[in-house]
Amino acid sequence: MIGGADPNSANGHASPHHVVTVAPELAAPEPMHDWSSIWHRMLSQKPTHLKQSAGNSSCCIFRVPATLKELNPKAYKPRIVSIGPYHHGNECVKMIEEHKPRFFTALVARTRSSGVDFNHYFTAIALREKEIRDCYSEPLNFGSAKLIEMMVLDGCFIIEVLRVIDEIIPREHDDPLFNMYWTFTAFIRDFLYLENQIPFFVLQTLYDMSKLPNEPPCVEVALRFFNYAVQRPPEDLEKCYGVSDFKHLLHLMQLTLSDLPEEVPRESDPEYLQLVPSVTKLRRAGIKFKPRKCNGWLGIRFTDGVLEIPPLTIDDLASSFFLNCVAFEQCYCYCPQHITSYVTFIGCLMPTAEDASFLSDRQVLENYCGTHADVASFFNDLGKDVDFDIGNCYLAGVMEDLNRYYRTRWRVNWTGFKRKYFGTPWYLISALAACLGLMLAFVQSFFALYGYLLPPKQ
Repeated sequence: MIGGADPNSANGHASPHHVVTVAPELAAPEPMHDWSSIWHRMLSQKPTHLKQSAGNSSCCIFRVPATLKELNPKAYKPRIVSIGPYHHGNECVKMIEEHKPRFFTALVARTRSSGVDFNHYFTAIALREKEIRDCYSEPLNFGSAKLIEMMVLDGCFIIEVLRVIDEIIPREHDDPLFNMYWTFTAFIRDFLYLENQIPFFVLQTLYDMSKLPNEPPCVEVALRFFNYAVQRPPEDLEKCYGVSDFKHLLHLMQLTLSDLPEEVPRESDPEYLQLVPSVTKLRRAGIKFKPRKCNGWLGIRFTDGVLEIPPLTIDDLASSFFLNCVAFEQCYCYCPQHITSYVTFIGCLMPTAEDASFLSDRQVLENYCGTHADVASFFNDLGKDVDFDIGNCYLAGVMEDLNRYYRTRWRVNWTGFKRKYFGTPWYLISALAACLGLMLAFVQSFFALYGYLLPPKQ
């Protein structure tokens, strides 16, 4: 009530004070929290595990996704040598870390006579510091001096190892890193880990500055080095020397092993464009398997009921390459996903040890990586958490043709019948004996019935 007499006053006269009553819905709001501090914090906050710029084509060195790392956590960590910032300073790589300055000082001693001293190497790499940082998916918590030192030492270590193995420069007679056999395979494996890369332009810059007269290009030396693990004939290897637009050593190998002849595009049929059945099921449909002689692993072909697969040697180095290459293809959308398509296809073919054993018997698979069950498990685990676009898969035509052939039911039934009754000589003899018995029984029954219905005349 606003104004007027107070009915509660003793004498009924108006109160000397005005009483103001305000409805609850018109009450003044309570003081609100000041959200400006949160807003300003959000404006200044930047991602620390995946940069905003990580989707650019320049960003090409990633942490392996956790979904892949959970399946095989040891498959992505360097064993003896750290390259780049992600594993720098780890305890397991300190032995080689102590030898990197030795390799760099030997390189400088060799190039100083031609006017290239240590200052030139550091200065040349320092000029490209921003490009280097842009290559990594995470912000690098290293100062400029430390990052440049790391790039120079790691880059020079790699190119000196490549030169020694390619016999471009002589190695010290008692060098422990080259007198122990296990270090060589460890270098090949560690140089191809996704988290263990540095930009190739760093290697190229350091290689060109320290290059001897008539020395081959860096790409050729690198490919010959890795050819000890993924062996290709010299004529096939030479075709890869002209590869370009790769970002680091793992990307180089991914491109050269994914180089396939262009196929004529064709209209796909969604009914048949699906993942393929296992080897066991395909065999029931009469499909035969044989090794195919061609360049690389990827040239799988299906014609006239025969699936031809290039022989695959699976060992520690090959499995390591597959794991890291698939991780790279999952992170970097600017490269073909042929390796992912390949391992997915192989995983579909051999979900069991029996399937892997059959491919081994057909000389399609050569296993140096445990039991057949281990190999089957490896490919199936690798394909579990990967993004796989079957429509853009280079094996889409093979999958479609395989499924169409498999689903022709009369062929499945007839082949199963032949396998059951004519698969071995004993089954064949048994089937023929059974047929002969049925024929004799039929003849006997016929003459008995004939004699009953038409008895001979007396």
